[in-house]
Amino acid sequence: MTIRVTTWNVNSVKSRLAQLLDWLKTDQPDIVLLQEIKCVDEAFPAMEIEELGYNLAIHGQKTYNGVAILSKFPLEDITKGLAGDESDLQARYVEAIVSLPHKALRVASVYVPNGQTADSDKFQYKLRFLDRLYEHVKTLLTYDEMLVIGGDYNIAPHDIDVHDPALWRGSVLTHDEVRKKWRRMASLGLHDAYRLSHPDSHEYSWWDYRGNSFVRDNGLRIDHLLLSAESVDQLAGCIIEKSMRGIEKASDHTPVIVELKS
Repeated sequence: MTIRVTTWNVNSVKSRLAQLLDWLKTDQPDIVLLQEIKCVDEAFPAMEIEELGYNLAIHGQKTYNGVAILSKFPLEDITKGLAGDESDLQARYVEAIVSLPHKALRVASVYVPNGQTADSDKFQYKLRFLDRLYEHVKTLLTYDEMLVIGGDYNIAPHDIDVHDPALWRGSVLTHDEVRKKWRRMASLGLHDAYRLSHPDSHEYSWWDYRGNSFVRDNGLRIDHLLLSAESVDQLAGCIIEKSMRGIEKASDHTPVIVELKS
């Protein structure tokens, strides 16, 4: 038996509810980590999703951001937000323990700030957010448990993750500073599920709506599922579900799916 954990920046759950429900019915993922739900908790379509057999952990925000966990298994110890900055009210992180039949799995959905431009205050906020995530991950990894932190990291870790590295060099998605933060977090013992499964593949998870980017496959791989060593031991595979970017009224991101032996 395997458990499928999927991360997907849905880019507004209200705008893409029909697509989300159709995908949940067809693909039937066990655990879904959503980003950019763009609604407060009370406006989240809980009833429609619960009818499909999912338990929910929601950390919403009006108009912007917002993250959620959908699970066919019970959720416990739900945590919303990251420590380290009480003034930060942006809804970008939610975490829970998933009670699987024979073990527990800790999962988190994270939406790392985009950063706007490298010379902006928003880029500095992105760097500080990554520092706070690093400190939290450092604590989580001391628990020696199965852990999956999935989300839109707004980081293309390596040039292989970018359709045109020269064009994107120095951008907020490929900047040396954010790649350093990525490597620093990886050094704690987090592992990129997709890159473990496909060391040399050129595949992407995000394509800009502009410039016919999807048709030209001018994308970047910025959505990731990071695993603890205990989860790596159970890794059965990881794929990018590119077809979801080609549906009507698609999100500009597509789901990334990891399979774990349970």
